[in-house]
Amino acid sequence: MAQPYETAPVPPPPISPDGPGQVPYGYPPQQPGYGAPGIPSYPAAGGYGWPGLQPQPNNGMGTASLVLGILATVGFCAWPLALVMGVVAVILGALGRGKARRGEATNPGVALAGIICGAASIVLILGLFAFVIAAYKS
Repeated sequence: MAQPYETAPVPPPPISPDGPGQVPYGYPPQQPGYGAPGIPSYPAAGGYGWPGLQPQPNNGMGTASLVLGILATVGFCAWPLALVMGVVAVILGALGRGKARRGEATNPGVALAGIICGAASIVLILGLFAFVIAAYKS
């Protein structure tokens, strides 16, 4: 009587290029354990985490700079709040550009746009002050 299923060796699944790196199949080689010689001990712990993973980009400062710069530019008539938001947008944009230069972030253009929008709101507020002072003096 023939067997209904033939058992053939199953090939290993492919390893993703972005996955854990070149992980060999099977168990990792055993490292020597801790303890005195001749006394059984627990094996040493292996490495933690996935080898080869890159940290995620930290784009928060550049994005926050752009959002605050746009809000400050659009709402420049509410000058006390818009002035603070414009200054904070310029500071966060500069910090975001620094992170992008170091490779910690991937959005240097967004951070630059935040700096530009924040500076534009500061210029609009100073222009509003100049207009109010000129109108008050005349």
